[in-house]
Amino acid sequence: MPQIWMTYDELGALCGCSALEARERAVHSSLDRRKSRDGATRVKLDQPLTARFFASVRDADVDLDGAIAALQSTHRQMAELLTPTGFRERGAA
Repeated sequence: MPQIWMTYDELGALCGCSALEARERAVHSSLDRRKSRDGATRVKLDQPLTARFFASVRDADVDLDGAIAALQSTHRQMAELLTPTGFRERGAA
């Protein structure tokens, strides 16, 4: 079983409640909590919450093909900007 750790804000978004309510839920459910290096407290999801998280990711309406096409277009545009103007003409002379 993978370990998924979330901040109270993230857990609240997953559960449809506030960060404070998510904290209370974590305490009530005796979920593992740790302070991260960035100063935020993170909660380790239990099995039902992990299943809910995976379901939310699976159901997310992500247009991966569109994202890939946008990245390829950006790459082409950046490559054109980095190509010296008139490079071919100078090399042919």
